[in-house]
Amino acid sequence: MTSTQVPDTPSTAGSDFAELSRLIKAAGLLQRRRRHYAVRIGLNLAAFGGGWVAFVFLGDSWWQLFLAAFFAMMFAQLSFIGHDAGHKQIFSSRKANDATGFVHGGLTGLSYGWWVGTHSRHHANPNHEDEDPDVDIAALAFSKAQSAQKRGFLRWMAKYQAFLFFPLLLLEGLNLHVSSVKAVLQKDIRRRKLESALLIAHLVAYLAAVFIVLSPLTGIIFILVHQFLWGLYMGCSFAPNHKGMEMLTAGHKLDFLRKQVLTSRNVRGGPVVDFALGGLNYQIEHHLFPSMARPNLKHAQVIVRDFCARHDISYAQCGWARSYGYVLQHLHEAGEPLRRRPAEVPA
Repeated sequence: MTSTQVPDTPSTAGSDFAELSRLIKAAGLLQRRRRHYAVRIGLNLAAFGGGWVAFVFLGDSWWQLFLAAFFAMMFAQLSFIGHDAGHKQIFSSRKANDATGFVHGGLTGLSYGWWVGTHSRHHANPNHEDEDPDVDIAALAFSKAQSAQKRGFLRWMAKYQAFLFFPLLLLEGLNLHVSSVKAVLQKDIRRRKLESALLIAHLVAYLAAVFIVLSPLTGIIFILVHQFLWGLYMGCSFAPNHKGMEMLTAGHKLDFLRKQVLTSRNVRGGPVVDFALGGLNYQIEHHLFPSMARPNLKHAQVIVRDFCARHDISYAQCGWARSYGYVLQHLHEAGEPLRRRPAEVPA
């Protein structure tokens, strides 16, 4: 699977989504923005390369920890480009998007094919307890039904998951690496040989650069700081988008438009948030039109928000900090049954 398998048109003519699609298309918002991406990719690669030049120049110094934080940001920015390529936002050609995705996956040590397959399932059924892999995480429970199924140490974690959430995000970068390697070893992806070569090349180059330039202790701490901050950044970029929104179960009656809007949340904040979250702050528009180029999402928001208001569809949007408040509140409520004393649990 090489692109998110979410329909750009509804299954039935005359639906609300068909009307919205016509408005979006008439506004020219489904057109590619190749020049924008050429500039963004060029700047990313220049900054990434410059960071490694600075890394060699600094040598074995604790100042390198600032570069570890810089590389955490760059890994996230490169990952955002891989995300856009996976959705075919950059080029009309699948081959060109895939080539871009494989290169950026290699730079960050991620399996592009594994990520696209997993992310496709998420887009098709966001916040669905049985079908969305993003709410099927062993360490967390996103509903009271999920928390009731936890056992042993995972049950304890679900009990206090709101307090553990941000510390757990520190491990997200390592989890992404491990999941990528597992996918390659299990032969779950196409282009397996290419993916294997890219992951091995990334690992060898990364470790060689770190331990040739840095002493063993400094190198280990550099890696930990880099990977932990990257994981935190990635988790903080994706968590506000759906967590705390409506959870779906088998048999729900929502159509495509309402399924995508009611399970998603936008984050306001202007150009700074747009850059920091890689356009994922326009999550509603992105889920409705996943192949839409990132710079067009903010323009589509005006149309989508007005359309939802006219059709009495709840449109969720809040500030960055408030979005995390909703996430933590939802996690706390999902684990609430596990914190009751035995006498308080209903028979």
